[in-house]
Amino acid sequence: MRIRILGCSGGIGAGSRTSAMLIDNDILLDAGTGIGDLALEDLKTIRHVFLTHAHLDHVAGLPMLVDSIFDENFEEPLTVYARCETLDAIKAHLFNDVIWPDFAKLPNERAPMLRYVECNPGDTVSINHRDFHAVDVTHSVPSLGYTVQNSGGVFAVSGDTRTNETLWPVLNAFEDLKVLVIEVSFPDEQEELATLAGHYCPSTMSRDLAHLAHDPDIWLTGMKPGEEERILGQVIAAVPDRKIRMLSRGTVIIV
Repeated sequence: MRIRILGCSGGIGAGSRTSAMLIDNDILLDAGTGIGDLALEDLKTIRHVFLTHAHLDHVAGLPMLVDSIFDENFEEPLTVYARCETLDAIKAHLFNDVIWPDFAKLPNERAPMLRYVECNPGDTVSINHRDFHAVDVTHSVPSLGYTVQNSGGVFAVSGDTRTNETLWPVLNAFEDLKVLVIEVSFPDEQEELATLAGHYCPSTMSRDLAHLAHDPDIWLTGMKPGEEERILGQVIAAVPDRKIRMLSRGTVIIV
């Protein structure tokens, strides 16, 4: 399983792209601004999108993706998997024939280009020997983390979250957890703001990380632009015994 990081920043700016990961060549995990750097031929191979939640930095690229790959003679629609609250939000506020066309009715309602599949906490979706398991996490809106398992092991993504008691038991249940991508948006100096916004800062993330029984490679994501080095330094100081790295656009992870 090949995971290519298209975007991992908590905001935009020169060189910064928001959350999007391309798994092999056919699945996106989140659809932030990072997908805009893909070539058209790469966009056309994507047929599945798993969303963590409905915030704009995780879904901003989705309307343009559907538009770019739209073909009245398509063979397979683009399927979006998310919890019911997320699907309701993007139907009401993105694909509503005001902000963007409703591709769930185009080219016709009987055979649309875009379809939705509810994927709620505890659900598992299997796509060509890759099992996506949805995990409830604690954010300011209903959100998911995901584990992705194949024969090589397990890749996990926390999604946006603050301190929670739901992610860690799921991760501990996998003996072959190889990689954990975890969001840490704010430095410790902004812990109160991070908690109110539903995000980790280094101190809160490190306390939760103590519950993890395994020792995977840990990649930090979602950091606010300009705060990356400060956050990374604070995390490493808080958990010096863990294998901590910072994600960057273009990183490729193999599981």
